[in-house]
Formats: sequence, structure tokens, C-alpha cells
Amino acid sequence: MQLILASGSPRRRELLSQLNYPFETIPAEDEEVSTATLPVDVVKELASRKATEVFAAHRDCVVVGCDTVVDLDGKILGKPKDREDAINMLHALSGNVHYVHTGVCVLSPVGVWLFCDSTEVRFRKLSDEEIVRYVDAGEAYGKAGAYGIQDDSRFAESYTGDFDNVVGLPIYRLKEILDTIYKG
Repeated sequence: MQLILASGSPRRRELLSQLNYPFETIPAEDEEVSTATLPVDVVKELASRKATEVFAAHRDCVVVGCDTVVDLDGKILGKPKDREDAINMLHALSGNVHYVHTGVCVLSPVGVWLFCDSTEVRFRKLSDEEIVRYVDAGEAYGKAGAYGIQDDSRFAESYTGDFDNVVGLPIYRLKEILDTIYKG
């Protein structure tokens, strides 16, 4: 069964490639809108929708759908809409603890798996200049919470949980599922 990643994220492609399962990417195209209210439910719903959209056209394949949000005191910080939004997000995260939730849905002819992985991240206090420089360099866009933990920004003082989850794909849990499908 062909493995398909229902995401166009270069970070997710890079992480999934570490598992040594050949795959192709077919990004889901539906709008990312959720009816859920809790951040963990939002990411699971959106991951499921993405996987379902791609699986509908590839029912003999294994499809992985994902969604990631930053959760600051229960408020979801998605991808910034513009420069001002990115700056505001980074100011809100500065000096605070937040959670990164990634929902993953795996659909295949042999089963369905749906989970959310969460990681606690503590940001150090950021200066206005650091934030503006980061945003103006284009680093904030296309990333939940307007940052990438893998960037050289060093905004994160510490984290508790899976680093790869913050990047956008908790591969240790996904590997268990793929091993079950392909080797089980």
C-alpha cells in the first residue's frame, strides 16, 4: 500500500522521510475550519478532514493527515495572517508557557488511527527587535504560533515532550502505527 502524506509542509516531509517508508505528498485542499472548541479537538478534527479528503481518492493507500496549533491559555494561535498578526503572536508567547498540539489521522484499508500529541514549550522573554527581525526575515509565516522551534531563533527556553511534535509531526507515535500497518 502506497503511503501518502496529506500535507504540503516541507517540515513534515522531512520528518516523515526519517522513517524510511517511501511516500508521496498530496496536500489536502479543503479550507481549515473546525467546529470544535478545544485545541486538542480542533487538531484531531482538521487532521481527520485532511486525511479523509485525500483518502477518498486513494482508498487502497495509507493516508496521513496532520494539523498543528499553538495553544496559549486555551486560545488557538494558528498561522499568522500578516506581519502584524505574527508580531502580536510572538509578543503574546514571549516569556510564557504554551502548548503545541498536533493531530494525526491515519486512514488505510486495514484501519483508522486518530490521536493528538501535545508538547509544553516555554519561551524566553523576547525583545521587540528580535521579534521584528524574525518576522521581517519571513521566518514567521506558514507556522502555527508564528515560529518554528527548529529555526535558529532560539525563542524556546525549554520544552517538555516531543520536539518533532512541535515541528509538526510526532514521528515516534506515527512510526508505531506505520509499523503495525506495514510489518504487522
